[in-house]
Amino acid sequence: MLLDARNLTKAFGAFKAVDNASIAVKQGEVLGLIGPNGAGKSTFFNCLTGDLTPSSGSVHFEERDVTALSPEQRARVGIARTFQVPLTFVSMSVLDNVMIGAFLRLPRTADARAKAHEVIDFVGLGPFAEAPANSLGTPGRKRLEIARALASQPKVLLLDEAMAGLTPAEIRSAIELVRRIHHAGITLIIVEHIMEVIVSLAERVVVFHQGREIARGTPGEVTRDAHVIEAYLGKRHAEKLSRGGA
Repeated sequence: MLLDARNLTKAFGAFKAVDNASIAVKQGEVLGLIGPNGAGKSTFFNCLTGDLTPSSGSVHFEERDVTALSPEQRARVGIARTFQVPLTFVSMSVLDNVMIGAFLRLPRTADARAKAHEVIDFVGLGPFAEAPANSLGTPGRKRLEIARALASQPKVLLLDEAMAGLTPAEIRSAIELVRRIHHAGITLIIVEHIMEVIVSLAERVVVFHQGREIARGTPGEVTRDAHVIEAYLGKRHAEKLSRGGA
């Protein structure tokens, strides 16, 4: 397994935001994490990336226990992430923002700049390389966040609601970008509220509710699952997706 989270629990006092949850992700896979607000998926996601330390359980990457590693250390072994609200250095250019990610593996400035240009072109921000980051709209800022993560040359990329706040046309364009990232050989874990995105991209889905996993399977399987319908989707929406999805 590339990434293996085993029996993760994260408690805040007596409250268990994540309760004994596990996933195992193979190289080249696309895994979706879904659930209603407060289901625990973001807490679980943050335990995978090192932004939170689980109360119990472990995270293994390429058979190595990385549970105690910081987010920076996990980035060095090949785990990269984006944030739901893009964290950009607004006073810096698009290029300089992406170079920050490239410096993780490329200490020479010329090499980092070349890698940053390559990634900026890949995500469709080439014409804006020298523009300040704060000149970008929401779609551009989200692509910039992805570009900075890609510049670190990850083996697995965790996308935290990368399409929230986008228009339907922008979502379709973003889905195509994520497909190209996957085709480039990067394993993906996607937290997303927009079920059409999950149906379009994910091969497997894990559903959280009240800190626990309640279902897993293909998008078609989970959208037909009675527990998922009750907890999250609503019957009409689930039936629509199961007819048009997997």
